Amino acid sequence: MRVTMLNKYYPPHLGGIEFHVRDLAEGLVEREGAKVSALVANDGPGSVREMLGGVEVMRMSRFAQYASTPIALGMRQQLRFLLSGPEASDVLHLHFPYPWGEISWLSMNARVPAVMTYHSDIVRQKTSLALYKPLLEKVLDRVDLIIASSPNMVEHSEFLAPRAEKCRVVPFGLHVERFAATQELLERAARLKARHSHRKVVLFVGRLVYYKGVDVLLRAMSDVDADLVIIGKGPLESELREQAHSQGIASRVFFEPPVSDEDLTAWYHASDVFCLPSVARSEAFGLVQVEAHASGLPVVSTDLTTGVPFVNADGVTGLVVPPGDSSALARALGTLLSDDDLRRRLGEQARSRANAEFSIERMVTQTVSVYREAIEGQRR
Repeated sequence: MRVTMLNKYYPPHLGGIEFHVRDLAEGLVEREGAKVSALVANDGPGSVREMLGGVEVMRMSRFAQYASTPIALGMRQQLRFLLSGPEASDVLHLHFPYPWGEISWLSMNARVPAVMTYHSDIVRQKTSLALYKPLLEKVLDRVDLIIASSPNMVEHSEFLAPRAEKCRVVPFGLHVERFAATQELLERAARLKARHSHRKVVLFVGRLVYYKGVDVLLRAMSDVDADLVIIGKGPLESELREQAHSQGIASRVFFEPPVSDEDLTAWYHASDVFCLPSVARSEAFGLVQVEAHASGLPVVSTDLTTGVPFVNADGVTGLVVPPGDSSALARALGTLLSDDDLRRRLGEQARSRANAEFSIERMVTQTVSVYREAIEGQRR
């Protein structure tokens, strides 16, 4: 099978969608023997073609950027070659949102079956959405099938709900085995835990932006007897540091910059509870929950109308509270921190569910099934 992936960027460019595209592309190569080409924009002028993890990565020269969308003038021509050349792809996989890539595809009337992963609703950028909506509607109507990461996303998205019949749920996956406990990992985790005089530790990992709800978590921590470790950077860092000081909890709130994969895994194992206090639908899935679960760490998250509570099953892998409710968040954290048996049981169930439901292997297998359905559907 030949697959073309179309996205804004590709690693080492940082971004959750970029990492997902890489993991899926490499998984298709490794597990299905697929020939995968990733057509993306370069970070600057000049086009680059390279092989990474068995994936042919084509970074097209970026001419300009508008509203976080890279404009790559050579993309349409290269896409046409990939879809109609002598070794044409069997399927095109678009990753929303990327307006320039979608325009490039729509303009050529390609006959290759097309699948789109709908990563997230556009929530806060109302003006951008008003401009984007006609294009998005056309793309969603034109693709053969749509992949969503959870049933919640299909049910509650204004764009997916009317097209539910062409949506297929494929949860995002990761290399869950990377989070398994080893002697070296546990020793590293013990050193991190010792920094906190063996106090209970609540962990947050993510960008410090509005929809993550870290301000709500800080308010909750006033009523939680534990340390809070925040791993991540973002525009709200100064404001959040000031909030911790004003609440009188700065001595037990620790801001850490982004860390290596090895150190991040150690932090999961050094912590007692993971918290994802997101407050808006911009948090479409919360893959960090799967990382925590794969490490055997129960999660406290929020009941958003997205994939967040789908990933963290209330009473099974953690606890779920209303978004923005700092009192409920404090109670849930306190419940887990004070009950070792409950915390251990939910952590074990979380690890089992991560391995069963959110592995790379499962994601690849389900994605290939969607590809084959799209291909067969166009042949009829």
